[in-house]
Amino acid sequence: MAFVTNPIGIAGEAEATKMLEAKGFKVLEHNWRMGHLEVDLIAENKKEIVFAEVKARTTMYGDIRPEEYVDENKKRRMIAAGNAYVKQHKSDKSLRFDIIGLVVDPQTNEITYRCHMENAFRPQMKSMNSGFFNGQCRWGHRNKTIGTRRK
Repeated sequence: MAFVTNPIGIAGEAEATKMLEAKGFKVLEHNWRMGHLEVDLIAENKKEIVFAEVKARTTMYGDIRPEEYVDENKKRRMIAAGNAYVKQHKSDKSLRFDIIGLVVDPQTNEITYRCHMENAFRPQMKSMNSGFFNGQCRWGHRNKTIGTRRK
C-alpha cells in the first residue's frame, strides 16, 4: 500500500476525509491499491460507494484549479479500480466517482480553497451494436444501470 508522505498531500487527504464524513460518508480506505490501480479515498453511505481522487496543491497555477489536473487516463484508471474494488468486496451499492480539489498553504497547512465535485465523471461504454460510442452513457453494475446521460 502506498502512503502519502508529503505534508501537503497529508493535509489534503485529511481535509478530503473530513469533507466526506461531514456529508455522511464513512471512509473505508485511504490510498487503496490493487496492482497498478490506486484510489485516494473510498467511502460509503447506505446507498453508494464513492471513489475520490484528491488533488492538493500549494497554489493555483494561473486559472487552473487543482481538480482540473485529473485527466482522462486517470479517470479510466479510477473506473478500473472501482470495478476491482466492487468485485473484491462483493458490493451491490451504486458507485460514484468524485474529485476533491484543495489548495493548502505550505507554511500553515491551512486549506485556502476547497472544491468537491460529486459525480465528477461517469464510465462511458461503447455501443454494443456499432462498436463506437453512441452518446449514451450506461454502465451496468450488478444488473442495474448506474447512470444514463446524453452528451
